[in-house]
Amino acid sequence: MRVTVKTLLLSSALAVCALPGFAQSQGDWTFGIGVGSVDPKSDNGTLAGSAATIASDEALTLTFEYFIRDNIGIELLAATPFEHEISLGGSPAATTRHLPPTLSVNYHFTNASPWKPYIGAGINYTTFFEEETSLGTLELDDSFGISVQVGLDYKISENGWLRANVRWFDIDTDASLNGADIGTAEIDPFLFGVAYVHKF
Repeated sequence: MRVTVKTLLLSSALAVCALPGFAQSQGDWTFGIGVGSVDPKSDNGTLAGSAATIASDEALTLTFEYFIRDNIGIELLAATPFEHEISLGGSPAATTRHLPPTLSVNYHFTNASPWKPYIGAGINYTTFFEEETSLGTLELDDSFGISVQVGLDYKISENGWLRANVRWFDIDTDASLNGADIGTAEIDPFLFGVAYVHKF
């Protein structure tokens, strides 16, 4: 699934025919639905004296964007929960679920093409829950951090677009086991996404 999502990210916009260009105007809003793959960085720090590795996962993603100015939108990213396996020293040790609501300001570039790139930056809040391990009671603290993204929209109808984007999140979480601090997990993932976006 992880490979499939990344492949779609790179190829989905190439699968449709050219249509006239488009622009977003002040007062427009959009809704997007798609799938995203959260891919943590390879070195996730040390927990309980062992090197931690956090696996990738995929989930449904939703976006809501309101344009406060022509081509400038405020976007909320939501998703169904992502679930990650946590390995210590190369052996599976725990699982956790998380939700990553993110508020961003995006700038959508104007051009005469059906392709429309955009960039964005904002604040991410990640909440962890349903931590499970046979080692005891594991708790992961919630995280605040910055988020940046780049994306590309392709018009497929009067009010519809295909979107491919990549986000990066600054996510670090302090971990405790049976009430004792065991270190900080440095997740800092990329989110690779594809979606359908509709303008209202």
